[in-house]
Amino acid sequence: MRTQRLFIASLASAALVLAGCSQGGTNNQETAKPTETQTADEGETTGGTAEKPAPFDQEVRVAVVQQSGQGDYFQQYLNGTKQQAEALGMKLDVYDAQGNNATQATQLDQAIASGVDAIIVRHGQTDTLCPGVNDALAKDIAVIIYDVEIQSCAPDAIQTQQSDAIMASLVLDQMVKDIGTDQKVGYVNVLGIAPLDRRHAVWEEYKKTNNWDELFFTGTYTNSSATDTAPMVVSALQANGDVVAIYAPYDELTKGTLSAIEQVKGAKSDIKVYGADISTADIELMIAENSSWKATGATDPNAIGAAVVRTLALSMAGQLDTKKVEFPPILITQDFLRENNITNMDELRAKEPALNIADTSSADWIPSVKF
Repeated sequence: MRTQRLFIASLASAALVLAGCSQGGTNNQETAKPTETQTADEGETTGGTAEKPAPFDQEVRVAVVQQSGQGDYFQQYLNGTKQQAEALGMKLDVYDAQGNNATQATQLDQAIASGVDAIIVRHGQTDTLCPGVNDALAKDIAVIIYDVEIQSCAPDAIQTQQSDAIMASLVLDQMVKDIGTDQKVGYVNVLGIAPLDRRHAVWEEYKKTNNWDELFFTGTYTNSSATDTAPMVVSALQANGDVVAIYAPYDELTKGTLSAIEQVKGAKSDIKVYGADISTADIELMIAENSSWKATGATDPNAIGAAVVRTLALSMAGQLDTKKVEFPPILITQDFLRENNITNMDELRAKEPALNIADTSSADWIPSVKF
């Protein structure tokens, strides 16, 4: 089936990308290269007409310390990060822990020792990152966090994130509309990861309110989450053939779920899947013939990556009046994509201008990258 072919092609190209990644350090600026199904989007730079304040009147060195560069979302996020950093004249170093929390902590220490002016910490575990974050702050290195719950132990760090509760609610409202109450459902998620924990809390509320019978809860977060999750969902479906819908709130988990449905002989062909995140590869999977992926809650990760850099720049210039910035998601349904003949991210952006957040965390001296 076309859905399965698209999924396998996506995994194969992702594997090629991962094979080329180094373990970290300041020499892996090309960590997340585009895959065959996910090309690097080029943003348009606007604004930035006023004189730049200190420290941007000279070169600023920034390190990105990411827990993983795996998957469409993270590749797009890094793409937006790089383009916005270039527009601001930043020198960017990228460290990729490839899913290893201990490695990420070590790489954070390496970034601090390298003498950078600022650090972007993207995803990871609170307990392994807090010591390094506080060490960086003590050395007057600006730190901005994306999708790590860290302000309780490092209150001086800037926290940024998607509005995960809203994202989950948008998708689960659609799931209620589609399947109703008193239904048998499946759940594919991994706890212990800040954004997935926030989405999990909303899932628990909707499950109770709608009297959904959760027949299974499975999934894994690795450097190959889709590939590694698929056999787990296969086993769950083989034991629970009467499930009518599955919530998988991260697109790599959603992909693994789609693959599992295709693999299980006798699985209900009308199982509905509800996910999170969006990319050109995700759009291809959603609009494919007989696709089970009915809706997703999403931001544009390119735009998010750029907005985090702008938020960091405002903070370094002393112009940020908050310690926490959230980026609002939208609901994207399979029907919407098909009805509007949307096949890629550029076409989606044209139909959904809310994905453009170039005015978020901006100023007249910042050249904002718009996707």
